[in-house]
Amino acid sequence: QVQLAESGGGLVQPGGSLRLSCAASRFTLDYYDIGWFRQAPGKEREGVSCLSSGGRSTVYADSVKGRFTISRDNAKNTVYLQMNSLKPDDTAVYYCAATSPVFSQCVLRRQYNYWGQGTQVTVSS
Repeated sequence: QVQLAESGGGLVQPGGSLRLSCAASRFTLDYYDIGWFRQAPGKEREGVSCLSSGGRSTVYADSVKGRFTISRDNAKNTVYLQMNSLKPDDTAVYYCAATSPVFSQCVLRRQYNYWGQGTQVTVSS
């Protein structure tokens, strides 16, 4: 019943940019912490960024800090991940996820209850 849908992935050259979207249905996104995660073949899932409910705080993994930006459009019930200066190591399936907030700051290393199906990002020349 609760649904998240990612879009915006694709093939991009190193140094290029992509914007991923996470559209929510059947719940109000602003009431939840939203996280972006990624998983590359043969690797564990990695937390990329999160946005706290109400936009009170943001968190970024060190590997993407300064290159990626998470944002929200409440009117569209959508969270975005702007990815700049992309590297081949950014290649992965990217997922968005939602969970009820516990603290004012979102936390990547905790359980997220609702997940999208993922969108493929490939960075290659």
